[in-house]
Amino acid sequence: MFLQFFTSLRDAQVPVTLREYLTLMEALDADLAEQSVENFYYLSRSALVKDERNLDKFDRVFGSVFKGLESLLDAMDKAEIPEEWLKKLAEKYLTEEEKKQIEAMGWDKLMETLKKRLEEQKGRHQGGSKWIGTAGTSPFGAHGYNPEGVRIGQEKNRNNRAVKVWDKREFKDLDGNVELGIRNIKVALRRLRKFARTGAPDELDLDTTIKETANHGYLDVHMRPERRNAVKVLVFFDIGGSMDSHIEQVEELFSAAKSEFKHMEYFYFHNCLYEGVWKQNKRRFTDRTPTWDVLHKYPHDYKVVFVGDASMSPYEIMVPGGSVEHVNEEAGSVWLDRIIRTYPHAVWLNPVAQKHWDYSESTTIIRRLFSERMYPITIEGLENAMRELVR
Repeated sequence: MFLQFFTSLRDAQVPVTLREYLTLMEALDADLAEQSVENFYYLSRSALVKDERNLDKFDRVFGSVFKGLESLLDAMDKAEIPEEWLKKLAEKYLTEEEKKQIEAMGWDKLMETLKKRLEEQKGRHQGGSKWIGTAGTSPFGAHGYNPEGVRIGQEKNRNNRAVKVWDKREFKDLDGNVELGIRNIKVALRRLRKFARTGAPDELDLDTTIKETANHGYLDVHMRPERRNAVKVLVFFDIGGSMDSHIEQVEELFSAAKSEFKHMEYFYFHNCLYEGVWKQNKRRFTDRTPTWDVLHKYPHDYKVVFVGDASMSPYEIMVPGGSVEHVNEEAGSVWLDRIIRTYPHAVWLNPVAQKHWDYSESTTIIRRLFSERMYPITIEGLENAMRELVR
């Protein structure tokens, strides 16, 4: 099993050495993991990963190789039905017809009612339609259904209906070194080029050297700066939530953009742009960059690209305080409008197939804010987006 783990990491291009693998084996012999799957995860990550950029690859390999191990150990320790299984059995499963009969409260009433429930409720509740609980049709809680609710105590999306998430969530940075499966993405991005010779003269100018040598009668060497793509690009990546299902596609785009654009800056946001963005997802709560600073630092000649599925509650775009994770003083649409007015050349790239856009109210709003400059992440879509940016 452990040898398979080692070879799988190598196959995933995580630079693991035999010495590091043997160190991990010695640590296991010394029982440093204390027979805990969680401790083993952190122990092996510390021993085998030297660069933060490889953490995501490591997590994927670990999950694949040791999938189900924790549940197996639990079953061996105590031959009982895991508590999580019992919780899942209690979840509320509704037909589409039953779902349509549950009415949404609306933003103001939803927030007002949540405040009231927090003041009144004294204990745990399950299966109802009013209190903060589980497996019911209440707008507040986990593992149930409501067309517009506040998700509390649930680790991931189930129905994609939450308009606010009470729990702190962790996102991962995009891997910018993914080997592209579709080389044509790079070709499409090359339409956004504006070459200029800048920097130190470190390239031989052969034509001028020949000409001046012939004119002067002696070797007259001339140098020139290297010809580079002078286009400056500012990219905003939507991360986490519904974007998790598009992570591979966006990582391919990220890798291609990094190699094609020498002057590229990027930031992360979640669902909609607000007053702060960040560079590292593990520090998104402690090390944010004010969006005003971005507007003031990067001049208007930057080409701006938003990458996201635009799938969210309309409140997140149009209502102050509508962010799914925090209370924003200004609506997301206000910040998007500031970006568009500051940077005339701005587009939105959407990993969702274009035929599905009309079924999402938030996607329609984003398209309108961007004056229909939304494009799918396809070869044709990328080419059209690049043409729009160079207009």
